[in-house]
Amino acid sequence: MFEVFRNAWKLADLRKKIFYTLLIILIFRLGASIFVPFLDTAKISSVLGIDNGNGSLFSYWDQMTGGSLSNGTLFAMSITPYINASIIIQLLTVAIKPLERLAKEGDEGRKKINRINKLVALGLAIFQAVAFYITLRNGGVVKYRSGFEGVLAAIAIVGCFVAGASLIIWLGDQISEKGIGNGISMILFAGIVSRIPSDIIGLFNTIQTDIKNAIFVPIILVIYIAMITLVVLMTNAERKIPVQYAKRVVGRKMYGGQSSYIPIKVAMSGVMPIIFAMSIMSLPSTICFFFGIDGTGTSFWDGFVRLFSTSSWLYAVLYFILIIGFNYFYVAIQYNPIQIANDLKKNNGAIPGYRPGQPTADFINNSLSKVTLIGAIFLGFIAIFPIIFQNLSGIRGLSLGGTTILIVVGVSLETVRSLESQMMMRHHKGFLE
Repeated sequence: MFEVFRNAWKLADLRKKIFYTLLIILIFRLGASIFVPFLDTAKISSVLGIDNGNGSLFSYWDQMTGGSLSNGTLFAMSITPYINASIIIQLLTVAIKPLERLAKEGDEGRKKINRINKLVALGLAIFQAVAFYITLRNGGVVKYRSGFEGVLAAIAIVGCFVAGASLIIWLGDQISEKGIGNGISMILFAGIVSRIPSDIIGLFNTIQTDIKNAIFVPIILVIYIAMITLVVLMTNAERKIPVQYAKRVVGRKMYGGQSSYIPIKVAMSGVMPIIFAMSIMSLPSTICFFFGIDGTGTSFWDGFVRLFSTSSWLYAVLYFILIIGFNYFYVAIQYNPIQIANDLKKNNGAIPGYRPGQPTADFINNSLSKVTLIGAIFLGFIAIFPIIFQNLSGIRGLSLGGTTILIVVGVSLETVRSLESQMMMRHHKGFLE
């Protein structure tokens, strides 16, 4: 990885793209330090229940925004509206035929779908900003809540949140067009990485509280390295299905007769199943939060909230099952074995040992199911291992979530591949050796 960055730095145009990407990330971090007016930012974490570790949706949002939500800054909603809009559009693409046709139209279709994504993201941003404002006002975080001052404060707060979410999408587009890698992924990467210093401080505070926790420091470092190594291996792992193309003669030329393969990624769904499962699992505690139930009492609903907190074993089991289910669902909407078999048949291709048509589709489906199961177990293990470790050790000062590790490692690998491909296009022999 470092060798790729060093070689890319030698090229003037790539060096400009790297500088431009870093500049956009710097602007993003500066925006994450601008506080929204008329808010008592010291109360946000306690009002939203972010610090009590109850696994609410707000805790998840704060993790994805790099702490901007709990600080009440301009980028408090970060790219969560855009992510939610992308998930909705992906699901609708399977159900709505016009969207499905757009997805198959190549670059032009993807541009139209991206515009639809942005419009849906804008609508979600307005809805989330209004809901967020109402929650903060009811919690006493908003300084002006009545009269003309209250209306002005409401407009300013909602406007700042929506403007921040829109600005982040624009910054991400600038990185995609003029920088390195996928812009939205880079913004998300920067927000997550920015939490590392606070996580380290939280770990040291835990050690100061109980000196016995110091023995877990080297264990935590080893776990981080092991998890990152496992994520890298599984992200790059793939099942290659061999394909043989038949020879055919057209005029005086012979075509085909080549061997290729169909790559099936083990972790092809990426972090999406974890995001789906986390959103579902955080709903019970989030809904109870709006009714003033935080899990600290002795009532039935307080006990219900504790069952769905991140420290509960029931939460870990259901979380694992949901990740496996959503992984199969996400792969099912991405891969169509029948269409792949038909495309192979049209191009005179065949899998050795299997007849074209339905037998080929069945073989691809069986292979896909086995690979998907391995990928689902991997994602589930990455997601619930931090919960198991925190319950056994009692240390809760680190955000060891599988989502953050998968995003950080995935974006890093994607950025390296982007640099490699751009260097290869420039035909600089020996750069990647």
